[in-house]
Amino acid sequence: MTVAAIRNKIKTYVDDVDDKKVKALYLLLENDIQENSSFSLTREQLTILDEEHKLHLSGKTKSYSWEEAKEIIRGKKEM
Repeated sequence: MTVAAIRNKIKTYVDDVDDKKVKALYLLLENDIQENSSFSLTREQLTILDEEHKLHLSGKTKSYSWEEAKEIIRGKKEM
């Protein structure tokens, strides 16, 4: 069984199972869930993002649509 199939089975199971089992699963995975959801940027990263955002808003940098970005990544389009 593929990992994708296992994920789907677990999702379906959690949607349909009683609350006690959902709470038990959460307790089992709680530390992992909290570690994965505590994403934060450093001050330096925030500064870089702010600078890039200002450049974008001022029109000094070029923006791309999602479709254009995918074409650039795939090498089908030049920047």
